[in-house]
Amino acid sequence: MNNLIADVVKLLDLEQLEVNLFRGESRDIGAPQVFGGQVLGQALMAASRTVEGRIAHSLHAYFLRRGDFNAPIIYDVDRSRDGHSFSSRRVVAIQHGEQIFNMAASFQVVEDGFDHQIPMPKVPFPEELPDQSQQMKALLERMPERLRRIASKPRPFEFRMVQPLEGKDRAPTRQVWIKAVGPVPDGETLHRCLLAYVSDFYLLDTSTLPHTTSMISDDVIMASIDHAMWFHRPLRVDEWLLYALESPSASGARGFARASVYARDGRLVASTAQEGLLRIAR
Repeated sequence: MNNLIADVVKLLDLEQLEVNLFRGESRDIGAPQVFGGQVLGQALMAASRTVEGRIAHSLHAYFLRRGDFNAPIIYDVDRSRDGHSFSSRRVVAIQHGEQIFNMAASFQVVEDGFDHQIPMPKVPFPEELPDQSQQMKALLERMPERLRRIASKPRPFEFRMVQPLEGKDRAPTRQVWIKAVGPVPDGETLHRCLLAYVSDFYLLDTSTLPHTTSMISDDVIMASIDHAMWFHRPLRVDEWLLYALESPSASGARGFARASVYARDGRLVASTAQEGLLRIAR
């Protein structure tokens, strides 16, 4: 595997301390706190380790405190219920004796049933678009130091933006092609946990698009408050996925964004939503 994606897979390979207790490491991605997507992916993996014969179909999470990437995170899983077809789990992430995150997740046996979906947006294919990292290099010198440190870190996923990174009077919508930078081992659970990891990129930022700010400015304080995901169909993160994002509302110093995730063949594989702090810096 590529070293960058291999490191994320290693992050998700949690150490089991007890029957329902797991420990995870963290990585410095350039931000002052643990990346929220990492905690999402690790929490989903911890819950998955307590379920057999069922696959995660949804999660609902809250970010409570900043995570410290210099200390391990403990994941305490509560086996809320195992029914005939569904299993429910609650996960609490703990650092320095305090909760930093909690999540509810639901798992289901594989079943057949009704099948329909909304169509994938008509956008250029990823081969027709530039690598986002190349666009970002041109903007690094104009970024504040805090943002430059985040943007200059190598990432385990490749991003190809359908719309330009910058612009004025933008609608609160964007589409981004996403793919792991190298092959990932098989396993639906692993690929869903990795999708949870990468789903925290660009989601809340979509709420800033109509306003007089940009991703290279330092005039807005942003932080995730909650995050929800629904997994609809099998997926692979080492194949191109279209992340189609929109922000229906921003108000009360909060932004709300949601997204659909499509496989390249047009299958809707997942949906996600997030609300976060959008506070004007003074």
